[in-house]
Amino acid sequence: MLIYIHGFNSSAQSGKARELQAYLAARGLAEQYLCPDLPHRPSAAIALLERHIAESKTPVKLLGSSLGGFYATYLAERHGLKAVQINPCVRCDDKLAAEVGKQQKNWHSGEVYEFSAQHLAELQALKVREISRPERYLLLVETGDEVLDYREAVAYFQGARQVVLAGGDHGFSRFAEYIPTILEF
Repeated sequence: MLIYIHGFNSSAQSGKARELQAYLAARGLAEQYLCPDLPHRPSAAIALLERHIAESKTPVKLLGSSLGGFYATYLAERHGLKAVQINPCVRCDDKLAAEVGKQQKNWHSGEVYEFSAQHLAELQALKVREISRPERYLLLVETGDEVLDYREAVAYFQGARQVVLAGGDHGFSRFAEYIPTILEF
């Protein structure tokens, strides 16, 4: 089972999630893919993902994008899973601290909520200071990411297989081109 973990204020309707789903469906592999819509509360998102991992009848692999990469790191370390990271947020608690007290809106569902100190505390509880087995990770980053500094992910995932591409953006514009690499890993 491949679980795609979407980013902050995103959903299973994100471009990458839909591209991957279509790619796998075209090859008769749709039943091996899952991308749940995650709750905005980090503890609830992790609880949902933990449930899917526990219920899977086949070995689980993770694919996380942005905040989803932060979650994927936590889950990979906790369960000894392989994880592909796409422009991941490696210090989301630091990055999102400025959002406390601000209204947020999910890009796809339109759900509105306030990002609270509790959200931040839940992120801090999930922080992995250092990955234990770099060989379990594949990092895909584009240097043109306008949201996150790709160099932070490169340093954090030191020793992991890394693909660093010039240009691009936070959405990882060359995602479709790298689906075979992701699945091979």
